[in-house]
Amino acid sequence: MKIVRSIRLMTEISRGEKSKGRSIGFVPTMGALHEGHLSLIRSAGKENNFLVVSIFVNPTQFGKNEDFKRYPRVLEKDALLCKRAGVDVIFYPTAKDMYPSEYKTYVEVEDLSQALCGKFRPGHFRGVATVVTKLLNIVSPDWAYFGQKDAQQAVIIRKIVTDLNMSVKVEIMPTLREKDGLALSSRNLYLNQEERKDALGLSQSLKLAKDLIRQGKTDSSAIINSMRKLIRAKKSARIDYIAIVDAQNLKPLKKVSGKSLIALAVWIGKTRLIDNLKI
Repeated sequence: MKIVRSIRLMTEISRGEKSKGRSIGFVPTMGALHEGHLSLIRSAGKENNFLVVSIFVNPTQFGKNEDFKRYPRVLEKDALLCKRAGVDVIFYPTAKDMYPSEYKTYVEVEDLSQALCGKFRPGHFRGVATVVTKLLNIVSPDWAYFGQKDAQQAVIIRKIVTDLNMSVKVEIMPTLREKDGLALSSRNLYLNQEERKDALGLSQSLKLAKDLIRQGKTDSSAIINSMRKLIRAKKSARIDYIAIVDAQNLKPLKKVSGKSLIALAVWIGKTRLIDNLKI
């Protein structure tokens, strides 16, 4: 396994593999790898001849008072996990190389970027869209793998690939959870013991919504109110939003119908967590 920091070298390696007729699977990450990332990596490895994982804490997707500086950076541990999972290359660029001093170009997906988390994190999805576009151009994978936990990001990336006529195929893999239901996230490392318990409110509220829908409830506001009541009972929880939207265009739904997405973002203490459920 190689750790490649140079954009030019990464591009050359990809071209070399493609010239041999080998398919490239790609998993973009910000590091602090957990089992959710590893499930993506294993899927990419099974379905492709050559496996690339990027580790890059992208500064353009963090707001002024967000956790860019304290976001966990554990390359040695991540590299060991990647090696064990059969990764061929870790692409580990610097922010200086990705965004040189005269950098001026950004990618923004209209409407989709302003919904849900976009209302609370201005500019976040511009940063996500830009870095993913750059990474896909650099690595030139045949397949790229993302997790369903970042549902809005997944919708936006699919739109980028479609609108910009990219040849890469995007695979969205199911959310992985702890045994008690908590969605795996690198930010779970921030939680203390009591906050960890309160964080279960996210998955519990989604289960409640699923149960209500199975019982025949379709009114979105009523379902959201039930979810909100459950979460507010958690001492350290503060809700950013709970929404029921169309799973493709992220527009709010008054009633659950067709392909719906139930999504929420909740602060647990000083940690912002997201989760979702597709119906």
